[in-house]
Parts: sequence; C-alpha cells; structure tokens
Amino acid sequence: MTKTMLNRRTLLAAATGAALAASAKLAPASAAAAASTDPKGPAELPPLPYEAASLAPTIDAETMTLHHDKHHQAYVSNFNAALKQEPSLAGLTYPDILAGLDKVPQGVRQAVRNNLGGHVNHSMFWQIMGAKGGEPEGEVLAAIERDFGGVAKLQEAFGAAGAKVFGSGWVFVTVTSEGKLALDSKPNQDTPLMDGKRALFGNDVWEHAYYLTYRNRRPDYLKAWWQVVDWRRIGERYALARQGKLVI
Repeated sequence: MTKTMLNRRTLLAAATGAALAASAKLAPASAAAAASTDPKGPAELPPLPYEAASLAPTIDAETMTLHHDKHHQAYVSNFNAALKQEPSLAGLTYPDILAGLDKVPQGVRQAVRNNLGGHVNHSMFWQIMGAKGGEPEGEVLAAIERDFGGVAKLQEAFGAAGAKVFGSGWVFVTVTSEGKLALDSKPNQDTPLMDGKRALFGNDVWEHAYYLTYRNRRPDYLKAWWQVVDWRRIGERYALARQGKLVI
C-alpha cells in the first residue's frame, strides 16, 4: 500500500474547507449591535461577521479559520473552565473581573487573566475588520488628527509600537469617555481593561495571527493590516465610548 505523505499545511487546509463553507452563511453585523457593555457568565465564541476568506490576501483564510475556530475557542473553553472552579465570577462583568484581577482567587487568577483577556481581545479584533481599505471619517477622524497628527502618523506610530512588542502581545488605540485617543501595547493576552481603560481597536501580534503569510515579517503584516480595517465599525465604537459605554 502506498502511503501518502501529507504535510502540516495540507492537513490544515482540509480542516479549513469545512469551516469556510460554514462561515459563508454569516452576514456582517454592526459593531454597535455586537458590542456589549455588560458581558457576564459563561463565554461563547462569537461567529465571524464575514467569511473567513474575505480578508485575503491581507489575512489568508486558513489563518483566519485557525485563529478564530481554534485559538479563540481555546480561550473561551479555558475561561469557562475557570468559572466552574470559581462560579462567583460568573456574576461579574468582564471589565470588573479584568480591572480587579488582584481580587480573583489565586488558584484561577492566571487562567482568567490569560483566557478572559484573550476572549475579550479577540471579540474586539473580529469586529473591527472586514473592509477593503478606506479611511476614517467624522468624529473619529477628527480625534485621530487631534491626538496623533493624522492617519499616516497614527499608522506609523501604531506599526512601530506593534513591532516592538517582545514575543507575543497586542497593540491598541485606547479611548476615554471624552474621546481622547492614545496608543497602548500589552504582552500576551493582557488588555487595557486591566488598567481601567477601554480599547477602541487593536491588532494581534501573536505569530498565529500572521505567520502563514508573513512568516517572521511582523512589520509587513502591521502595514498591510490597515487594508482590512473597518473604519465604520471603529467609528461606531468611538461613538459608544463617547456615550460612556464600555464596548468589548
């Protein structure tokens, strides 16, 4: 019998096909509708609001499917496992848990930090992508011009901050209830919520977010990523933040 040697990429592609077929049924959802100001209890994996292949070639379908279906699902499953150990946490909002990690029982604290952080970060990440380029408009554009000196300067500073993250982590733009914007970078799955801040948007610079296409060229990924940012959704998140709502 002849044995067929399948490499890792071929095996992953086979798994991706079924997931792509399912994701094709998903319709885009607005960030305002998807954002929650009071998430509690057992976590659920949110569906992608677009087809996994729709961000290609900037982010390939295989990366999107593995990132969402495997990595994000793992954060959800592990956080829910921690909740079973400490069911009292299920009554708290995600922002309250993350801003009060020192009050989380030590036996599950690191698991909550890593996995609830990963769940919150990725839930935001899927929602602020999906477009094919474009530019910010209205109030969020005015804020970018005021606080960063324009879109080009924001992108340059954001890319530089993301490239400097050692190992794995995230780069964010945070927003206050007054609409003030600032850059923030975090290691691992930490989130600005841990500091009582809110993320307007952010980019995942873990290798699983880009490695199949960009290999070790993280700066190339950070530069290309703007081609799939959905500024309409970011504008919606900005408006909610200005209303005092803590969008996730």
